[in-house]
Amino acid sequence: MRAARVTRTDGPESVQVLDIPEPVAGPDEVLLEVAAAGVNFPDLLMSRNLYQYKPELPFTLGGEIAGTVRQAPEGSGFSVGDRVAAYPVVGGFAPLAKAPVARVLPLPDGIGFVEAACYPLNYLTMLFGLRDRGGLREGETVLVQGAAGGIGTASIQIARALGARVISVVSSEEKADFARKVGSHEAVLVDGFRDAVLGLTGGRGADIVVDPVGGDRFTDSLRSLAPAGRLLVLGFTGGEIPSVKVNRLLLKNVDVRGVAWGVWSNTHPGVMREMWDDLMALASTGAIDPPVQHTYGLEDAAEAVGLLARRGVLGKAVVVP
Repeated sequence: MRAARVTRTDGPESVQVLDIPEPVAGPDEVLLEVAAAGVNFPDLLMSRNLYQYKPELPFTLGGEIAGTVRQAPEGSGFSVGDRVAAYPVVGGFAPLAKAPVARVLPLPDGIGFVEAACYPLNYLTMLFGLRDRGGLREGETVLVQGAAGGIGTASIQIARALGARVISVVSSEEKADFARKVGSHEAVLVDGFRDAVLGLTGGRGADIVVDPVGGDRFTDSLRSLAPAGRLLVLGFTGGEIPSVKVNRLLLKNVDVRGVAWGVWSNTHPGVMREMWDDLMALASTGAIDPPVQHTYGLEDAAEAVGLLARRGVLGKAVVVP
C-alpha cells in the first residue's frame, strides 16, 4: 500500500509517499480501513524530531483517523465493518492503519468520516482541558490563544458548549472573522490583546486562558487572568518554552495547569471511551462541528503538514487516503 512516510526528520518537505507492506495488527490491536485522517501539529513536530514521542524511522504520519474495522480481536467489542474513530498516534496517512483497542472509539451513524477524523485529538484534548483540568463553570470567560487553528477552534466550540463566554486571540482580521464564525463571541488581535481583553471584561480578565502558543505572549496571557483564573498550557507553537515568575501566581491567586491528554488517557484505562461518549453527546446536539478548511489526497499529505508550519490552516486539514 501507499503511505506518507517520514524517512528523515528534515520537516514536512521531506515527507514521501512510498510503497510499504500492509500493517499487521497485534493481539490487542484493531486493523482499520482509513477513510480520513486529521492533520495536527504533532505531525509537524514529528517530521522535525521535536515531539516528545519519537517513533523509530521510518514511520507513517497520522495520529487521528476515522474509518471502518477490517479486523478486531475477539472480545474487543468491535466487529468487521464497524464505523469508528481512533487515536493511533502514528500510521494514519495510509489506506490501512492499526490502533490499540483502548484507542478505538465507536462512531455514531450521523457523523461523517471527515468530521470524525477531527475529534480524537483536538476535541478530546479540549474537553479534558477545559472541563477536567480547567474546571470550567457555566458563565465564565475563556480566552483562546491561536484561536484559528485546530486546538483553537476546538477550544472555542467546547467552551461555548459548556456555557462559557469566548474571546479569541488571532493574528489577522481574516482569522478574527473565522473565529467568530466558528463560535467565538469576540475576537481580538495579538498586538495589545491584554488591554483589549481587560476592556471586554470590565477590567476583570478571563477565568481561563487556553494557550497552545507559549512564546512571548505567555506573560500577557498570565496577566489577562481574572482572580482565581487558570492558564492551560497545551504546547508551544510559538517556538519558545516560557518561564513562570511564581510571584504572579501568588498575587492574583491564579494557576498554571498542564494539559497532556495523551499521557493522561494512557495512564487512566477507560477514560478515553468515557470522554468520547461525552463528546459524542455534544456532537449530537450540533454544539460542536469541526471546521475543515480543506481535504488532501495522500499524495499531498506533505503539503497539508507544511501548511501547518506556515500557519496557513484555518480550522482543520484532513487527509483522505
